[in-house]
Amino acid sequence: MLVDELREITRVPGISGYEEKVREKIAEWVEPYADYTVDTIGNLLVELGEGELKGIFMAHMDEIGLLVTGIRPDGKLTFRKIGGIDDRLLYGRHLDVITESGRLDGVIGALPVHLNLERKFDTVPWSKLAIDIGAESREEAEELGVKVLDYAVFKKHFAVLNGRYVSTRSLDDRFGVVALVEAIKDLVDHDLDGRFIFAFTVQEEIGLKGARFLAERYTPRYAFAVDSFACCGELTGNVRPGGGAVIRAVDNSAIYTRRLARKVAEIASRNEIPLQIGVTGGGTDASVFQGKSEVLALSVPIRYLHSEVETLHLGDLEALIKLIEAIAFEL
Repeated sequence: MLVDELREITRVPGISGYEEKVREKIAEWVEPYADYTVDTIGNLLVELGEGELKGIFMAHMDEIGLLVTGIRPDGKLTFRKIGGIDDRLLYGRHLDVITESGRLDGVIGALPVHLNLERKFDTVPWSKLAIDIGAESREEAEELGVKVLDYAVFKKHFAVLNGRYVSTRSLDDRFGVVALVEAIKDLVDHDLDGRFIFAFTVQEEIGLKGARFLAERYTPRYAFAVDSFACCGELTGNVRPGGGAVIRAVDNSAIYTRRLARKVAEIASRNEIPLQIGVTGGGTDASVFQGKSEVLALSVPIRYLHSEVETLHLGDLEALIKLIEAIAFEL
């Protein structure tokens, strides 16, 4: 079932600021189980329990992608990157161009080796590239429905590797979306000691905007981000896919609350949930609650983060879902 949910949600396009299709899918999943609201910035919120606001769990809906900035006279589209994309990953790629009227196939071309007379193979910067949708003029591109401020995402290919890994674009952070939805489904009929908010946030990839909006309005005792743990390299130590969920203890945005990390580790131990603790780069929604709440990032290891082949171990995701539920019961 997790594989089917991951396949369904990762295929939905939605870069930062353009999350409506993802939000619609989440609402469809949540509606049979719990009421939800959408705030003015676009976060989707589910509240469970009553009384004091004990905790907030956040997973972001948005993904990295490209924003169309113009249409050239030759019909090709100029763009800018939204979120952290390595320029090496753009060259020679298939894209889905998302317009108001639907989806178009697009490609970013590559100079054939046959024509590379200087034999230079340096990375081509994004600003020198364009999206080809098969139009031969600006007018033809406009007739196809393309406008400035439409967007594009990498064309999604979904793979299950050796029966235990899933690899596709936008696992960051659609696996977190799946984890929160599964936790809501399991917790909705149970009595919780206090009130918990499950928040599906917007615009994380461009500065944690949805979470900042929440931090201005809520003061939970605990704030958790459910987001990726970029793995595996010199920075990340012994954390590995297949080793369980991860406490993301330190990253570029925060040194998370050590006392809360210890509490969560004890909860995992009591419930026999495999858990790893590690350090990585990047930042999470939880960091914006520092100073008003105890904060922590909960994760699974993701190989090849921010690429077309982001990869996670299904057993780690199962452990993360159990951990979220145990935290809501026991904190």
